[in-house]
Amino acid sequence: MKTILAYGDSLTYGADPGDGPRHAYEDRWPTRLEMGLGSQARVIAEGLGGRATAYDDWTAAADRNGARILPTLLDSHKPLDLVILFLGTNDLKPFVAGSAAYAARGARRLIEMTRGHFAGTAEPAPQIILVSPPHVVETTNENMLSNFGGLDHLLRESHDFARHYRRHAEETGVAFFDAATVAKADPRDGVHLDAANTRAIGEGLVPLVKQILGL
Repeated sequence: MKTILAYGDSLTYGADPGDGPRHAYEDRWPTRLEMGLGSQARVIAEGLGGRATAYDDWTAAADRNGARILPTLLDSHKPLDLVILFLGTNDLKPFVAGSAAYAARGARRLIEMTRGHFAGTAEPAPQIILVSPPHVVETTNENMLSNFGGLDHLLRESHDFARHYRRHAEETGVAFFDAATVAKADPRDGVHLDAANTRAIGEGLVPLVKQILGL
């Protein structure tokens, strides 16, 4: 059986934009991916709300720097056949990184760290999929807008994710998936996904994961 690490933020955690703190287990995208792969793989969901790619958020209680905790999780869950890196939306906060370009550079650092971690131990390195986040949509949610520097900034930068992520994926030789092709944020807060769109990401990843792992 193959082992997959799904490393992400609140979209991987399954944050619900309106009806509760978290979507039901069966509605989260790592669960839907595992279901789509049948009994051939297990998907370990490592999602934390507010997590950025490789930048600090000193306003948060838990460590939200994805680069700092990643080596621990790689060791905790190894051996791994595939790591799915799905971070970046929180990087758009002006006090974190502020742009899709910086988010993509942080995501590239996670790719480098994943490869370097296993090279340093002479263990087989997992395959990697870099996922660019879905687009943000218009919202009147003041808490979200204030966190992210206003609607214009948020909309502009989120629509630039795929361009930057695809380039870094090509340059580093990892697989790429654009979550905006299958999912759209919920206008109740403009950033998080309803259950159907959360499920769609996991289901959308199934063909690519099967191809990469030869399933």
